[in-house]
Amino acid sequence: MKRFRQFLGKELDTEKATNELELSKWNINVRYAPEIPDDFDEYEFGIDYKNKQDVGFLVALEKGEIARLLFGWTVPDNPDMLKPMSDKELKDLLKARGEALLEFFNFVTS
Repeated sequence: MKRFRQFLGKELDTEKATNELELSKWNINVRYAPEIPDDFDEYEFGIDYKNKQDVGFLVALEKGEIARLLFGWTVPDNPDMLKPMSDKELKDLLKARGEALLEFFNFVTS
């Protein structure tokens, strides 16, 4: 996760973050995006991992800037919930999808 620290404090371009066509390049989809973000808000995305949209990640914003990132397993019965990943699972995810996620974050913060 150290490689993502560079994005903390950067402004999230909300237009880019909700552009499904652009996000599809990285097999990322928008699961939740506020119409107008509050001072404290979050965006939720789904990641295509192991050939299914089974990982979600939250981007928490504070006054438009990225304050926190959280990755977890989606819960099919409850779309509002994410199950925590073990350290090994997160490491495996970042090994498989880390470069795509870096490109995504570079795109939405530029």
